[in-house]
Amino acid sequence: MLEDSPRRLLILASKLGYQTRSFGKAAQKLGVGVLFATDRCHQLEDPWDDHAIAVHFEQPQQAAFEIVKALNNVPVDAVLALGDRPTVAAAYTAKAFGLEHNSPAVTEACRSKLRQREILRAAGLPVPPFFAFSLGELPEIAAARAPFPCVVKPLSLSASQGVIRANTPQEFSAAVARIRRLLRSPEVQVTREPGLDRLLVEGYIPGAEVALEGLLAEGKLRVLAIFDKPDPLEGPFFEETIYVTPSRLPQPVQEQIETCAQDATRALGLISGPVHAEFRINEQGPWVLEIAPRPIGGLCSRALRFGPGEDGEMLFLEDLLVRHALHLPDADLPREPGASGVLMIPVPESGVFEGVKGVEEARAIRGVTELHITARLHDAITAWPEGSSYLGFIFAQAETPETVEQSLREAHRNLCPWNTQPRENSRGVWTEAVPKAASLWLSAERTLPEGALLRQRRTAPSALP
Repeated sequence: MLEDSPRRLLILASKLGYQTRSFGKAAQKLGVGVLFATDRCHQLEDPWDDHAIAVHFEQPQQAAFEIVKALNNVPVDAVLALGDRPTVAAAYTAKAFGLEHNSPAVTEACRSKLRQREILRAAGLPVPPFFAFSLGELPEIAAARAPFPCVVKPLSLSASQGVIRANTPQEFSAAVARIRRLLRSPEVQVTREPGLDRLLVEGYIPGAEVALEGLLAEGKLRVLAIFDKPDPLEGPFFEETIYVTPSRLPQPVQEQIETCAQDATRALGLISGPVHAEFRINEQGPWVLEIAPRPIGGLCSRALRFGPGEDGEMLFLEDLLVRHALHLPDADLPREPGASGVLMIPVPESGVFEGVKGVEEARAIRGVTELHITARLHDAITAWPEGSSYLGFIFAQAETPETVEQSLREAHRNLCPWNTQPRENSRGVWTEAVPKAASLWLSAERTLPEGALLRQRRTAPSALP
C-alpha cells in the first residue's frame, strides 16, 4: 500500500506508457510507493486505474499547485520527469516539496530551443548559427537570412518531430509550409506548447552525431555513457535509429564531449538529476545540439546496465535513476563492461499499424537481448517528420560496439511491419498500405518535393508507383 511505503516517488509524464511503467516497476522493486501525475483530461475518472493526478503541463505552476493539493499532505521523497513536457512542472513541484531541483526558470529555458541556444551562445559554447522567425512572416524573407544548408524546426517539440533540412530557398519554403501544417494540426494544438507560432532556423553542422547520458549532483556531471549514432543523420528528416555504446570515437574526442557537456549544463544553470545531451562532432570539435534535464526517451534506458549491485543483480538505467533520486545504495554503480545498444524501429510510412512479421526470427539473432513492439495494433502511426513515436525497440549486447551494431541491423532486417487502410489524416496527407517490397520506393519517396508527393497520393492514394 502507498500509505505503508517508507518512501514515495512522484513521476510526471505526458502519457503513462511503456517508459513510465518501466520506471514505476523500478521503484516498486525497491518497496517505494509510486505516484503519477499526467496531463490527460481531468474529466476522465481514472480510466487506466493508476490514480494519476490530472494536470496541465503547459501551466507548470498551476500543475504543481494541483499536485500538492491532490496529495493533501502526503509527503514525497523525490520527483522525476519523463519526457520534455513535464520538466518545468516537475521543477515547480520539487520546489514546493522542498526537494532537490533545477530552477523552474532554468528548466523552462531548456524547453525552448531558441532560449537554450541564446544562453549557450552567450557563454561562448559552440552552437550552430541560428535565428527565429514568426510563421506570419513570408518564408521568402526568412530564407534570405538562412545559412544554407540549414535546419528548420519548431521551438519546443521533441524526438526530431517537425525537423527538416533545407539546402535551397525553395526547399526552405516547402519545409516551412510542411512544419506550419504540423503545428496547426489538432494533434499539436491540443498540447498548447509555447512558441507554436515561431520556427527556429539553424545552420546545418556536418559530422557524426552522438548522445550523452549523464547525472547531475550539486552541479557536477557524471557521464554514464556516450552513444554513437552510426547511421548518418543528414536529412532531409532526422528520425534516429541506432545508439551504440561505448563510443568508438578517440578518447581525446570523448573527453572534449564530456567537458562540453559539463560546461553547457553549468552555463544553463542545471544542477540536479538526469541529463540527455546531443552533439555533432567534426574537425572543429563538439557542437551542442541539445541539453535536456530528463533521461533518454522511450525504452532506450534499457540499453544501459550497471553493476552488479549488493544483491548481485544488474541495474538498468531506470533502476539507477530511481536510486539516485531517492539517495539509495548502488546509485553510483559503474556501467557493465562490454558493449550494448538499441535500435529504435523506424516507421517506414504513415498508416494504420497492423503488426510486424519476423519478430521471433529477429529475437533469435545472436547478441539480441530484447525486442519490444510498442506500437499498438490498429492505431494510426505517422512517419517523420510529422511523427514522433517508433514501432518498438531492439536491444543487443556483445563484447564490441561493432558486433552490437551488426546484431541490431541483422535483427531489423528480419522485421516486416505493415500498414493498411488508406486514409487522409488531419494534416491532409494520404496514408496507405506498405508491403515490404515498397522499401526502396519509400526511401526514394523521401527525396521527392513535398508538393509532388502530396499530389501523387491524392491522385492515387491506394496504389504504389
